[in-house]
Amino acid sequence: MGGGKGGADFDPKGRSDHEIMRFCQSFMSGLFRYIGEDVDVPAGDIGVGAREIGYLFGQYKRLRNEFTGAITGKGTAYGGSRLRPEATGYGCVYFANEMLKAQEDGLEGKTCVVSGSGNVAQYAAEKLIEMGAKVVTLSDRTGFIYEPDGFTKERLDWVIDLKTNRHGTLEEYAKEFGSEYHVDEKVWGVSCDLAFPCATQNEIQLSDAKELVSNGCRAVAEGANMPVHFDAAEAIEASGVMLAPGKAANAGGVAISGLEMTQNAIRMRKIMRGIHEQCVEYGQDNGRIDYVKGANVAGFIKVADAMLAYGVV
Repeated sequence: MGGGKGGADFDPKGRSDHEIMRFCQSFMSGLFRYIGEDVDVPAGDIGVGAREIGYLFGQYKRLRNEFTGAITGKGTAYGGSRLRPEATGYGCVYFANEMLKAQEDGLEGKTCVVSGSGNVAQYAAEKLIEMGAKVVTLSDRTGFIYEPDGFTKERLDWVIDLKTNRHGTLEEYAKEFGSEYHVDEKVWGVSCDLAFPCATQNEIQLSDAKELVSNGCRAVAEGANMPVHFDAAEAIEASGVMLAPGKAANAGGVAISGLEMTQNAIRMRKIMRGIHEQCVEYGQDNGRIDYVKGANVAGFIKVADAMLAYGVV
């Protein structure tokens, strides 16, 4: 699970719910032959939340005339997991906390920059606040908000409602609360202890990585899929800053996708701890932990063991 990606060039911004529904139904009419609980199991990503998943699954059910776990991220009223929206963000924070614990440290009191304001960013921020960290940024396509004293739970809830129900931009948040708002800028110039890129692929370029390092960042945990460009990742690792690759740090979403199919979501924290332990086991490098190496080696061994078991040579 989680190994395939696909999408469309349809832009939902400015579209009505009815237009989005018609597009999702049309998209599924072409896709339904190629997915299923024992084939490929899609989930949401950029631009695809609970609303879109509902339209997609409804069309799949109509076309196949069956109710199966063919799509994850469904609403709780029709087979979804209660933790699915939070899973990737929470899991990323759990992984970062395990990294710090391995250094005999923790999240309490750490200043964190978070990019994005969708599901992953929202719930990464929520869990960070819950665990005593200070979240000072959130961003979207228009720019980013800077809260030097940290987002409160109440203001974060306002953002979640804005993004989930009203589909607005952070500019509206800035006007509502008079917050510091940076138009068309990235969050990586803000001083921090920890960075959580939770927006999109390649959002941290080499120059951003150098800025993070020079500003004292101690660890970067990938909440999005491949948000750190290859050159930037090399620079981060070379500087001694810990880098948690998405294949490990954002596995909470995939974990819950699997657990959604069995409705056993309570084991996510244990799963993230187990993934971290594998990264530590295989990432030892002259007294330090190379999380990128650890995740790569652990993933390779898992696939290789399966291939050998299946008799593939």
